[in-house]
Amino acid sequence: MQTAQLASALLNEARKTLVGQEEPLTLLLTALLSGGHVLLEGPPGTAKTLMAKTLAQMIQADFRRIQFTPDLMPSDIVGTQVFDLSSSQFRLRQGPIFTQVLLGDEINRAPAKTQSALLEAMEERQVTIEGQRSIEGQRLPLPEPFFVIATQNPIEYEGTYPLPEAQLDRFLFKVVIDYAPREVETEVLRRYHLGFDAHQLAAAGLRPIVTPEALAACRAEIAQVQVEQGILDYIVSIVQATRTSPELLVGASLRAGVAMLLAAKTLAAIHDRGYVTPDEVKMLARPVLRHRIVLRPEAEIEGLNADMAIGRILNRVEVPR
Repeated sequence: MQTAQLASALLNEARKTLVGQEEPLTLLLTALLSGGHVLLEGPPGTAKTLMAKTLAQMIQADFRRIQFTPDLMPSDIVGTQVFDLSSSQFRLRQGPIFTQVLLGDEINRAPAKTQSALLEAMEERQVTIEGQRSIEGQRLPLPEPFFVIATQNPIEYEGTYPLPEAQLDRFLFKVVIDYAPREVETEVLRRYHLGFDAHQLAAAGLRPIVTPEALAACRAEIAQVQVEQGILDYIVSIVQATRTSPELLVGASLRAGVAMLLAAKTLAAIHDRGYVTPDEVKMLARPVLRHRIVLRPEAEIEGLNADMAIGRILNRVEVPR
């Protein structure tokens, strides 16, 4: 399958700049091909920004980065209308959101009003500026593909604002990145010693290897991946189990089930299969659900986290044969 070949080529090429990040990068690619967005969470210095820049360069996409800060305004993201003295007319000044791959760095350092500026763009692939869709009264569509990669520091760090639930639900995946193992850190140091520069990806030999046409062909191929009734029932059972779990205060919505289905079809194509298996669903359950559920306070006091709660649900739900 073309999708499997593309994924393999991307992962091999990404090893020129990334060490030990195959799983997060596979999830990024899965989200891109599924038409979703990704929230990356982890401490500073764990290659989150480098991962986004690497993917953007390999797929030959326009890339922009926004550093979220407490004083960032919504107009700094989507743009605004400015008055042109020479023509005595208002003209549109587009914001950095008009790109193909958008990196929202440390998104939880901005207040909710600024974070919400991404909501319409992520869901509808368009923006509204000052109450009108454009100066002519029509919508302002965003480029295709439009892929948001947002990073955030863990909530317990100082100076952060938890993302609103409505915005969290717009992300297909929440990918948690932890500190690398010792052998990975040693390899990173060795590369920097030999001259690697994260700001000069071209110097590392990183090549653009995927065209927009190839991405479109892969999405068409993914749409043909078969899903048996048993898999559909399995996904629904997992999502509904989050709503009845004694450890959870809030369960996942129907959107979580749709996200899991689309992502499972994509991952099956990446695995070079024309059908979805329970293994794809299990692999995606945590990144799809961990940001869509809320633990009960007593469960958190007992040391339970979202991934552990999802694991218990997977153990309880019967796997189709």
